[in-house]
Amino acid sequence: MKLHSLITGLACAFVPTYAISSTSISALAPEKLDPNFSISQPGSDLSWYSALQLRRSSAGWPVKELAKPWDRLPARAERIVRPEVWSLSRHSAGIEINFSTDASEIGARWTLLNPGLAMDHMPATGMSGLDLYVRHEGRWQWLGVGRPTESPTNLVKLASVPAGGGMRDYRLYLPLYNGIEDLQIGVPAGAKLAAMAPLSTQSVVVYGTSITQGGCASRPGMAYTAILGRKFDLPVINLGFSGNGNAEMVAADLISELNPSVFILDPLPNMTPQQIAERIKPFVARLRARHPRTPIILLGNISYQHAGLGPMNQTGHALKNAVLAPIVAALMAKDERIFFVPGESLLGQDGEATVDGTHPNDLGFLRMAEAISPSLKKALALAP
Repeated sequence: MKLHSLITGLACAFVPTYAISSTSISALAPEKLDPNFSISQPGSDLSWYSALQLRRSSAGWPVKELAKPWDRLPARAERIVRPEVWSLSRHSAGIEINFSTDASEIGARWTLLNPGLAMDHMPATGMSGLDLYVRHEGRWQWLGVGRPTESPTNLVKLASVPAGGGMRDYRLYLPLYNGIEDLQIGVPAGAKLAAMAPLSTQSVVVYGTSITQGGCASRPGMAYTAILGRKFDLPVINLGFSGNGNAEMVAADLISELNPSVFILDPLPNMTPQQIAERIKPFVARLRARHPRTPIILLGNISYQHAGLGPMNQTGHALKNAVLAPIVAALMAKDERIFFVPGESLLGQDGEATVDGTHPNDLGFLRMAEAISPSLKKALALAP
């Protein structure tokens, strides 16, 4: 479903920092960053490094193919996708910075692409903020959030960490409904800072709507794609496009360029019943033509949360799911690597899982991740 955003225009300020090429990033990965490449910021006693010197994860295409480093589609896509899709692809939803440090304090300075910080049903922390997790006792633990208060640039202390714990691994999630012009990580002088080793040899691509993109999570790490990434400890590439994830073939062509372990398709909330009937089977066929053994998980349409009031409120999602049912049954009968998660299982039936009847709150996103997890576990086991 489409989020009616306050996002308009482009941020006029850009703060240049030292950046390195994608080949340099790869070569730098296991090494401590050179302090000579740090910069200072007024009013801060930390040493600041461009996030491009760290590991950019959960991003589909390499930096060299992008118009800007935090985009979600390659630069050439601007010529072939609709303007709305291209604009949304500038949002950094799902992209992470993975790094390791022994720092007792971690700061972030980021410059946003668009001036709007929040929406009437989505807070600034989710739309334009940062979200930091640390690996602790074998799992990913939330640590701190970067709250944006100004446009375009914010500087915050994300977390203070007890000294003496050695190197720790961190995942920093970028804004869900805004883009990034520049991002720097700050640590005390003398602290070690390195690009974290890759999370996994496996990865997942999720294509869908505003729900996939992360509307309306309170912070970036609570989008269901991010929750799945932490649960399975792998990169999840978020290709959700608010109001515009309607299974166009140009999207299938672009997505098929990627080589994940699993595809998850979640476009139904943006589609009409006729579009579902016409597009889902060809979309899957296009992916399958290029990836004959890669598992594909299809999600049904969520139950809109006012549906419990009676049949009149059930017609929208119920009709879409009814159209999808025979298509999925036919696909699964011929292909053991096709999985299906019913829409009724995604949010629950108690009406507590959304901000507006459609877009999940944090509880809704957690429920979605839990509903998808069993199928994703099976699919990853079958991944080539």
